Amino acid sequence: MQTAESINQLYRDAWSKFATGVTVITTLEPSGSVHGMTASSVTSVSLDPPLMLVVIGEERQSHGLIETTGRFGMSILEVGQADIAKHFAIPPESRGSLESEHITTLSKSPVIKGSIASMDCSVIAGHKAGDHTVFIGEIEAIMVGDGAPLVWLERQFGRFSSQNLQQH
Repeated sequence: MQTAESINQLYRDAWSKFATGVTVITTLEPSGSVHGMTASSVTSVSLDPPLMLVVIGEERQSHGLIETTGRFGMSILEVGQADIAKHFAIPPESRGSLESEHITTLSKSPVIKGSIASMDCSVIAGHKAGDHTVFIGEIEAIMVGDGAPLVWLERQFGRFSSQNLQQH
């Protein structure tokens, strides 16, 4: 029989096999400073109205800030933005500041400049699920750029290559 500890490790190992795009979720602190976190638990929910979701652990500072502000930005990172992803993956108290040249504003929320897509969202619902909350955001503004997506697989950043695709 598997122990809770072994299931927890196997759970992490299993999900490390699932390739995902890399995003940064951003919001504002009460001081007006930009706060963010790297996230892979995001997805499209609805086209009409345009909705997306992000799943955030209750212990994360982002969780409380999003609850308070009722807003978040989501940026899909470009392959050359691994350093930005790493910056926002470090706990806020342990990271330095990010150069302001990497941040811009899309409507009402901060987003990552140079990302391949960004969305400004207003929270319309939050659903508790275990030790996380699923925040549903209605998209109020979108920016789509160019570039290849940054990918996360087996606890490493990488890129997706269209050369590996076979046409059917």
